[in-house]
Amino acid sequence: MSTITLHQMPILTTFEPPPGTEIERIIGPCWGITVRSRSIVGTACAGCQQVFGGEITMLTELAGESRNEAMNRLELHSRQMGANAILGFRFDSGDLMQNTNEIVAYGTAVVLRPKPPGA
Repeated sequence: MSTITLHQMPILTTFEPPPGTEIERIIGPCWGITVRSRSIVGTACAGCQQVFGGEITMLTELAGESRNEAMNRLELHSRQMGANAILGFRFDSGDLMQNTNEIVAYGTAVVLRPKPPGA
């Protein structure tokens, strides 16, 4: 397995820079957005699962796919901005219209560098 450097993949954290790194430059806000719609069939199947109780698996899968897509777009946006990390990573969601949901992944795009030895 190869070692991952700060330039190979964006670091996503919900907190400060990871241990051993420091912020070289703050670039600014970045985000990834997706809007998803539940199909008529999916909504009907979800309604059937509500009758019997328990997890509504079709909606769980849709939520997971939506969050993954928003994260992928967030990472792409941060790279386009020149970042190698996103700090303060969060999700937000809301309904736009009936059966339509917006998922937003956002954070602060930064450039991290390894801390100098002894720092």
